[in-house]
Amino acid sequence: MTIDSLMPRANAFAVAAALATLVVLTGCANSSGITSQSKLLDAQQVGLAPSPASQNIPLDAQWWRAFGDDTLNQLEAQAMQTSPSLKLAQARLASAQSVAQLIHAADGPQLAAQGDITHQHYTANGLYPPPLAGNVYDSANLMVGASWELDFFGKNQSALQAALGAERAAQADAQAARVLLTVKVAQTYFAWLGQNEQRSVAQQVLQQHEQILALVKARHDAGVDTPLELRRAQGSLPEARLQLTKIDEQMALTRHALAALVGDQNKPIAIEYKALSAIKNVALSSAIGTNLLAQRADVAAALWRVQAADSGVDSARKQFYPNINLTAFAGFSSIGLDQLLKSGSQQWGVGPALSLPLFDSGRLRANLSGKTAERDAAVESYNSVVINAVHDALDQLTSAQAIALQQSQQAQAAQAAEDAWAVVQERQHVGLTNALQVLNAQSAVLEQRRLGADLATRALQNQVALAHALGGGFTPNEPLAHP
Repeated sequence: MTIDSLMPRANAFAVAAALATLVVLTGCANSSGITSQSKLLDAQQVGLAPSPASQNIPLDAQWWRAFGDDTLNQLEAQAMQTSPSLKLAQARLASAQSVAQLIHAADGPQLAAQGDITHQHYTANGLYPPPLAGNVYDSANLMVGASWELDFFGKNQSALQAALGAERAAQADAQAARVLLTVKVAQTYFAWLGQNEQRSVAQQVLQQHEQILALVKARHDAGVDTPLELRRAQGSLPEARLQLTKIDEQMALTRHALAALVGDQNKPIAIEYKALSAIKNVALSSAIGTNLLAQRADVAAALWRVQAADSGVDSARKQFYPNINLTAFAGFSSIGLDQLLKSGSQQWGVGPALSLPLFDSGRLRANLSGKTAERDAAVESYNSVVINAVHDALDQLTSAQAIALQQSQQAQAAQAAEDAWAVVQERQHVGLTNALQVLNAQSAVLEQRRLGADLATRALQNQVALAHALGGGFTPNEPLAHP
């Protein structure tokens, strides 16, 4: 057996020995003992029962149109076009998309060209022989290089899934911002309508107190009433005017808030008063189930962040594995520009490169620990969002039932007050009572009208809040696997 015949076998042994050494050394940097501690809450743990098929239909994306108010529709459309909060959410989404594109691009083959020219004086006392030594020459390089990291262990794929999860979370955030904006516009508009009705009642109260004061003053001048009754009647006027002034302030502030929401901050917003009774009631679900989690943008965003964090942990764990790269280059290199493109100046090379972390002072473990902690934080954030979502929906359903009951009871009280006022007016017509007693009976009627306007406003705002709690028309771009 010749020495030449032994060379291939020796090379094979050398390669095998090198691979065995790498396998042994892999244990020098390892990820053992680093695990996540947090767990996702499932629907049953937060008290959600399976939803019947009839409840699995999400709200319309333009749910506010069900109120049948053209002014509200116009305000919502204007807010969608001008709101800085929506533009900010879109900018964050674009940023997340660019990160995903960047990571995806890094996973593919890379090709780059490079060229350089150097005008150099070579030392006469160095490694370069004559005629280079002691003379000035131009040198040039013209090269094309290629590289491709072979993602054998899926590290780059996990990083890409983490970026895509962040992008999907940003998409859900943009939808959540949209839903929140529509809710704020509707609630602010309904608050302004309610304040108009409160002002109408307050104006009637002021007129009533002015009439009472006129009657008491006349009775006082006639010696029927004492100065005490007169002072009481006089003292009620400032209070009535004060209430009217407070409502005017609230209306002005509400208009400012509405103008800010629709992008008309520096000019008066053109809206006209419409009676609350002209607004249609929106029929919404009176029960919540597991479909609630799939219909809320904030829950979807939180879950996408958990899935992104899971992929981030996976990518960090796979950084403990070897990296394998294929590299190649081809081009020209010469001393003397006239020689650059000649055949003798050609150079090329191709080959694999392998790198394996052996000892890094704990850098990889620290990175994995950080990603694991981020995953735990994302899980707990998701759990908090889910709990708040269920809490919100239950609160709005409870308030809806309570407001409906209060409206029924208030309607009965208002009818009783109206009936009593009518009786007093009839008695006045037949001379059994006086105008002052009629005005005093009117006080109960005006108070019930004030309560009625307050409850009507609360009912409309509750319907808006319930629409928000039920998702506000959010539909995810991709199905999510909720726990």
